[in-house]
Amino acid sequence: MSKYMKTARMSYLEKTNGGIIYLLPDIMIKIFTLIPLIYLWRVVMSSGAQVGMSMSQMLTYTYISALLSDMMVVKTAASGWLSEGVLMKLYGRPISVLGQLIAQTMGAWFPMLLLFSLPMVFVAPLIGVNLMPASPWFLPSLLLCISLGFAIDILFACLSIKLRNMSWLISRIRAAIVSLLSGTIIPISLLPYGIGVIMKYQPFACLGGSPLSIYVGSADPENVILLQLIWNMILWPVALLVFKKSQEGIVSYGG
Repeated sequence: MSKYMKTARMSYLEKTNGGIIYLLPDIMIKIFTLIPLIYLWRVVMSSGAQVGMSMSQMLTYTYISALLSDMMVVKTAASGWLSEGVLMKLYGRPISVLGQLIAQTMGAWFPMLLLFSLPMVFVAPLIGVNLMPASPWFLPSLLLCISLGFAIDILFACLSIKLRNMSWLISRIRAAIVSLLSGTIIPISLLPYGIGVIMKYQPFACLGGSPLSIYVGSADPENVILLQLIWNMILWPVALLVFKKSQEGIVSYGG
């Protein structure tokens, strides 16, 4: 375990070795996206729009989604396995490749959590956003969301290994699918024509939208967590099997 902790620490230091100023543009983009979005939802909700949640719930949902965005939809460095040689570097170390990938990803979360998410927690009351969770089951749901996020990311990485020269296209398609179907940007319940009732059972809905719905109290924790457990039990064995078979197709810079 200590090896993975050190790997996570190295990833954290790599993110901050240029200093805080290096991260400032990303922080400002997040702030200038979140604040207008909060006021936009406030205007929409004030106009009488029915979204299945109260204004307070909707604002909290949006705010927490922004604060924990890296955890809501996990994205590892595996997408750069060919252009950046990420996976090949991991094979040169005497510990699990997937373990290293997970540790690196989680270590890279901490700079933004400390420099963006934590300060914005104190800003929330100033703009009228309540960050008190509706249920303690949010935390188990978040952990299952993260676990499933890694499994889905591995499957997309394997797809890019299979198709090789289409890595960029796969990453764009993945971003579009996950943004729409995970419920992190637009809650699943807002999808029109009753689509949300059906789409809440697909695996992407068990990512960010699930813990967020529990956090604001708009979903039953038992049903949500059960569905997350089921998809974790289905997709993790598939991801491990597919990754094992995909290793034969990994090349480094075409060699």
